[in-house]
Amino acid sequence: MFNIKNYKTDNIKNDILSGLVVAVALVPEAIAFSFIVDINPIIGLYTAFILGLITSLIGGKPGMISGATGAVAVVLVGLAAEASILLKQQGLSGDDLAVGILQYIFLAAIIAGIIQILFGVLKFGKFIRLVPLPAIYGFVNGLAIVIAMAQFKFFENEGWQMYVIVAASMAIMYFLPKVTKAIPAGLVAIVVLSLITYFFHIDTKTIGDLANLSQFKGELPKFHIPDTLFSLDAIKMVLPYAVIVALVGLIESLLTLAVLDELSGTRGSGNKECIAQGVGNVTCGFFGAMPGCAMIGQSIINYTSGGLGRLSSFTAAVGLMALVAFFTDILQLIPIGVLVGIMFMVSIGTFEWSSFSHLKTMPKSDAFIMVAVTIITILFDLAIAVIIGVIISALVFAWKHAKIYSKTKMVNNDTKVYELEGPLFFASTQSFMDNFNPKEDPKNVIIDFKNTRVMDASGAEAIESLYKKYKKENKNITLKHLSKDCIAILKQAKSSVITQSDDPDYKIARDY
Repeated sequence: MFNIKNYKTDNIKNDILSGLVVAVALVPEAIAFSFIVDINPIIGLYTAFILGLITSLIGGKPGMISGATGAVAVVLVGLAAEASILLKQQGLSGDDLAVGILQYIFLAAIIAGIIQILFGVLKFGKFIRLVPLPAIYGFVNGLAIVIAMAQFKFFENEGWQMYVIVAASMAIMYFLPKVTKAIPAGLVAIVVLSLITYFFHIDTKTIGDLANLSQFKGELPKFHIPDTLFSLDAIKMVLPYAVIVALVGLIESLLTLAVLDELSGTRGSGNKECIAQGVGNVTCGFFGAMPGCAMIGQSIINYTSGGLGRLSSFTAAVGLMALVAFFTDILQLIPIGVLVGIMFMVSIGTFEWSSFSHLKTMPKSDAFIMVAVTIITILFDLAIAVIIGVIISALVFAWKHAKIYSKTKMVNNDTKVYELEGPLFFASTQSFMDNFNPKEDPKNVIIDFKNTRVMDASGAEAIESLYKKYKKENKNITLKHLSKDCIAILKQAKSSVITQSDDPDYKIARDY
């Protein structure tokens, strides 16, 4: 929670002004993502308000913006389609069908939120650290391109006026901060270009052309228990989609947090963000909104506009609802071209341009991961891209470390000592076995694990297998510096492996 007493005057001014910029920028995004799922646009606007408000208060990173997102909306398309088929079989159509589909979407938001809360309570948010830097670069670059590409649809059937407004908006965003940062450039672009468009009667697409928001004037979210909440059949149908929504939402939110950490030089709490996203989505389900997650584009708009504190994201959420509930007539006059220009500048600012120079110096495997994640983000989905990036990174890591080296020396002409180096785990067991020759070795063999870490059960099994091979040749084998956990596994398997007493105390795959 934020404490207004801790704010300096400059923080309050910048956060409020930045929040107002984001509030306006959230409107077309929320409407567009509602159209993707084919539901009433007010649903997406309610999501931006409810989820944004809750995460602004208890989220893991001050200034992060949450709301309806494309990654989550794409998952809901499948749920809406399946729910539609089921409800049509029950004889529903028209408005009744639309309301019925919403009940399944609200249920998905609640279940997904509960899953996300569990992730936070169990402190799984820390696993975002497993995402390697090349994958984050690829995610950021791919998302920057996706943000830019998402704006192209607004140019359809538009004349030269649209292009001029976009260019003017980008120019204001670029040049004004060089002159003064007292007022966010995005807010100046919105106000100035909206006034010019209105008083000079310039024919261009506005927010009002996307959706008639006047019909929702004065409406606020209302508490509602989904009809599907206590239906076991509905829960079974929704559960797979809810799990995907939860995971996609957490991946996007935690990566957004990581990007803002990099920009701000401060560290947020992944576990707090998981809980905040979960509480927000559960609340969305009970107040007539679709699930959502953190929005990297709007979060960067907020950060670059000077919104660094919780007051900025709080202002964005409350400001959005105020615009929708009380100022829809004014809101609908804002040209889409202004918002497109702002998002183009966000795309340019989001792209990690330094990654091009990194390509020349980073290992080929890292370069491949970065490029692959970028392409998959553009063509498919950012969550899938990040998961694949992590998998590729894990495989590359396993391949690089799938080697056990050994130094050997003879003692008293009848004892051979193997000094091993490298981690012993599932990928390196064959390399481990290749170091030894039970038939040719002398009567006594000592294997020293001082510089080797036994990482998993596969490593312990490899040790047992090697021990049996030496025993089959009637040779004595002694293991030094073997971990107590590994010894315990061997004893549990009724192994007769002989160890020496100077073994260190560490655990297999211990979580530090």
